[in-house]
Amino acid sequence: MPLPHFLVMPYPILGHINPLLQFSQVLAKHGCKITFLITEFNQRRVKNAIEHLGSDIKFVTLPDGLDHDDDRSDQPKVILSLRNTMPTKLHKLIEHINALDGDNKITCLVISKNIGWALEVGHNLGIKGAVLWPASAIALASFESIPRLIDEGIINSETGLPTRKQEIQLLPNSPMIETVNLPWCKLGKKFFLHMAEDTKTLKLAEWWLCNTTCDLEPEALSLSSRFLPIGPLMMQSDDTNKSNSFWEEDSTCLDWLNQHPPQSVVYVSFGSLAMMEPTQFKELALGLDLLNKPFLWVVRPDNENKVNNAYPDEFHGSKGKIVGWSPQRKILNHPAIACFISHCGWNSTIEGVCGGTPFLCWPFFSDQFYNMSYICDVWKVGLGLDKDENGMISKVEIKNKVEQLLDNKDIQTRSLKLKEITLMKTNGGQSSKNLEKFINWAKE
Repeated sequence: MPLPHFLVMPYPILGHINPLLQFSQVLAKHGCKITFLITEFNQRRVKNAIEHLGSDIKFVTLPDGLDHDDDRSDQPKVILSLRNTMPTKLHKLIEHINALDGDNKITCLVISKNIGWALEVGHNLGIKGAVLWPASAIALASFESIPRLIDEGIINSETGLPTRKQEIQLLPNSPMIETVNLPWCKLGKKFFLHMAEDTKTLKLAEWWLCNTTCDLEPEALSLSSRFLPIGPLMMQSDDTNKSNSFWEEDSTCLDWLNQHPPQSVVYVSFGSLAMMEPTQFKELALGLDLLNKPFLWVVRPDNENKVNNAYPDEFHGSKGKIVGWSPQRKILNHPAIACFISHCGWNSTIEGVCGGTPFLCWPFFSDQFYNMSYICDVWKVGLGLDKDENGMISKVEIKNKVEQLLDNKDIQTRSLKLKEITLMKTNGGQSSKNLEKFINWAKE
């Protein structure tokens, strides 16, 4: 039986590209043929990274329909442009690839969220489809539950906003969440309406692959037979020493970490999208100064520029190191790391769990509030940061919570135990069996 040929297509942001790239590396390791589709804009940004990823994955490109100078952090704008311009181009691209080698035609399309229309393109060409969901399974469950939440009067059908302030439990035994923190609530009406429609289209996929394990999110995974946990992908794709990030990483921070004793450094990173207001940025800087501990802080160049290089005059930073982007997976496995101040994006959450690292949670939007609930209330491997009456997380709050976290030996013990349990589910565990199940399905 011939091995399947996968066309893998992520929504064009780093939080989607990286897990789908990890998944592609796993499939390639199993002998499958992989064609990986990125936008022309992203290809220009990551050309060097592609050259270092080896020849197991073939990269192809399509335009995203935006002008070069358009703001690609405007997600509703990107989503609309992709939907309006890409389907016809994708159809032609698949036909072109299949015409080049009739014995190795594309047999399965794997996409991430926000581009469910791609499944329709594949379906019309007789190609199987699957979704690799890049966020937590509970987030997918919440989008799947939108019709029920509307019927029960919990959210408005036009905006997705809660009809009243309350705390709900989406599924039995799942974490409680404030309705204002549902994954779509801070991203606007257009995003909500898109995701409500997109989730319907995702049902063209037979599998909703999740970068998680049955121990991390059992309640969410029980919602639908489509949910198939195959994570953590980062542990299946390759060894810890190999980077699979599309962004250039500053590896000097690893040499810097080597100079510090075990569990002494506070690591701070808020992912590839979160932006911080200037006043809050300054407060964070001063809070890190107050710690009297070494810190490693990731400040993306775009974040730094948009807050007008807003390091306060009284910020010394003498105990810390600031980098533009980091080899996070290696950092979270470094013995010098004591804790992780995180936005709680799912990729960062999985990497922190697999590093056995205690969390200090600072969520911004999307599934990050749900992930914080898992970290603090279910897994009990971290603490949350509380805002003051002005909606700010103060420098004193940062200092106090870091000290509280590092003094909590129970959290440290649970973090290491959760790491052990999670890693057991990869090689030879249930996730590996599920991956084999998926590949066998794709071969049929």
